[in-house]
Amino acid sequence: MLEHDKNIRNVISLIIEAGYQIDKEAFEFLKEISGRVDLNSLVKSVIEEVDAFPEKPLFITREMLEKKINEERITAMHELTGKTIQRLYAKNIEADFKVISDPTDKISATGSLEDCIEYFRSRFRKISRILRGRTDAKDAGNLVDALKAPENSKVKIICMVVDKRETRRGIFFRVEDLEAQATVFVPLERQDVYSKAQLILLDQVICVSASRGKNDLLIAEDLILPDVPLKKPNKSSIPICAVLLSDLHIGSKMFMEKEFRYFIRWLRGEVGGNIFRDLAARVKYLVIAGDIVDGVGIYPQQFEELKIKDLYKQYEEAAKILEEIPDYIEIIIIPGNHDATRRALPQPAILREYAEPLYELDRIHLLGDPSVISLHDVRILLSHGRSLDDIISSVPNMSFQAPDEAMKILLQCRHLAPIYGMRTLIASERVDHLVIEDVPDIFHAGHVHMMKYSTYRGILVVNSGAWQKQTEYQKEMGHIPNPGIVPVVDLQTLQVFPIDFTSMA
Repeated sequence: MLEHDKNIRNVISLIIEAGYQIDKEAFEFLKEISGRVDLNSLVKSVIEEVDAFPEKPLFITREMLEKKINEERITAMHELTGKTIQRLYAKNIEADFKVISDPTDKISATGSLEDCIEYFRSRFRKISRILRGRTDAKDAGNLVDALKAPENSKVKIICMVVDKRETRRGIFFRVEDLEAQATVFVPLERQDVYSKAQLILLDQVICVSASRGKNDLLIAEDLILPDVPLKKPNKSSIPICAVLLSDLHIGSKMFMEKEFRYFIRWLRGEVGGNIFRDLAARVKYLVIAGDIVDGVGIYPQQFEELKIKDLYKQYEEAAKILEEIPDYIEIIIIPGNHDATRRALPQPAILREYAEPLYELDRIHLLGDPSVISLHDVRILLSHGRSLDDIISSVPNMSFQAPDEAMKILLQCRHLAPIYGMRTLIASERVDHLVIEDVPDIFHAGHVHMMKYSTYRGILVVNSGAWQKQTEYQKEMGHIPNPGIVPVVDLQTLQVFPIDFTSMA
């Protein structure tokens, strides 16, 4: 028996003997962390904790396991660095913040047909270059040459998917490059390729390795995605931290003002035990991925759910609240779909005419969506995450409860909004600013109000949740958010320390 399986069996036995059951997500999580964590010690700690509950739960859940791991991480961090971290550590560190890319001053779409055509050409060229950087796609040719090849010969092409049709025999794609079109067929019996084909999105640029069929038919033997390479992430040389936030929705009746003000008090070192205060002392950056305010006229019946019904006053209130954050903390903000800027991606920074009070605060940096920044050499890709709606509704087994999985699909596509014409509005810029050209160390988004994080090929993927309680619209959609949980990222280790301010305030 493999050591991995033995460890899993042992801890399952511990759970059952203690009189509990384990749910599916917790079981999968144990498999995921086996070999990296002492499962025996972890499960015993969780059992000891739940044994003390007034009402004992039936199941051991993933949330219980994650909470215990993070408590142990914070304790370990305190033991290692607590003696050297001064209460105002971050205040004495000079900011190392650079803007690598920001679309604000590059946006120029006129909405013409020519712009629309050039937008897709730009996307195709950029992702083609990324694909040709892969060893398994560098020899790819074009469709014109592939269609001239003899029947049954092997061909390899880079193309954009313009149509997708699933049948009982397999999946048919209509594809094109800059010069020609063809049909790609993925047979059901080729399960390895078929499973990849199920995840392929419209307007995605991919490489197809195929056998030449009749007329314009290509029979797929492999589908190659641009994807991100496995990489060793950049890390800070000092133990400085960044807090990742999104979706404050100031102005909404559901804005969690009490909890957010408690969060600010934590940043100021006024609340929390020694361990949490030492963590707060290392926070130098606050990075907000959109939806600072709730806006006006964003969705039906919103007006009834607004506490502040004037957009200008919403931003005034936001500035007053953010001004209470310690003055040595740099605040970086990009817009979301509720903010005062154009709705279509890429978005310029929040408009000054609406958000003048934010612009008056010197340490607030307002950028567009998407932007790439560097904090102490750690590169962070910022996007609000509007396209996650489209990914979750289009890709099998995606869920609003696991937005980090949908974010990984975007990394595989090397594009922040690959599907054109769904809920995500995309402006026809002559250059596609949504292609993920540079591989980040952290990918940070929000929008779906679920705080989740994981790693993908060396990249820390974080969806930072929200500060808004469940809305009526979310209730109708059956979406249960987990607001008020803050992911604090140690830029020296890229470890995440989630803090639940709903249980602290």
